[in-house]
Amino acid sequence: MSSLVKISKEDVLEALQEVMDPEIPTISVVDLGIISEVNVSDNNFVSVIMTPTFSGCPALKYMENMVKEQIEKMQVSGVEVKTTFDKPWNTNMISAKGLEGLKKHGLAPPQKHTGLVQIEILQNVTCPHCGSKNTTLKSPFGPTLCRSLHYCNECLNAFEQFKPVD
Repeated sequence: MSSLVKISKEDVLEALQEVMDPEIPTISVVDLGIISEVNVSDNNFVSVIMTPTFSGCPALKYMENMVKEQIEKMQVSGVEVKTTFDKPWNTNMISAKGLEGLKKHGLAPPQKHTGLVQIEILQNVTCPHCGSKNTTLKSPFGPTLCRSLHYCNECLNAFEQFKPVD
């Protein structure tokens, strides 16, 4: 009779570092801050609660399946992945590693905020390509709901910012 090796919440979170956001493959679901709860029972049944970035996210079911498939690779007795909107996600939940992942993808990371997000926070954005603050907001509406469009007056590149969300 084989026995299961006891896994921890930290083991699960480490494994989920391999599950990348399907739209931004340089950031994991953990570093994006959408894994809001992980519980591991005594018999290695894993329960994960995800908080999506917004309710209309088209990749939500896909990400739930990727999370489940990654955990099933571990020695678990079962996996349950649920999505909840009980605790709203905000961009302050993105880890430092996640902010770097956004930059690596060519997106300006969102600025930290205190809960009040106004248009001014979109107007002072650092270029992810050259680091210049000499940028111009072209449109607060980008190709997706979570992005705005900008232009760098130094390196002459257009870029998107992952908008701050409260």
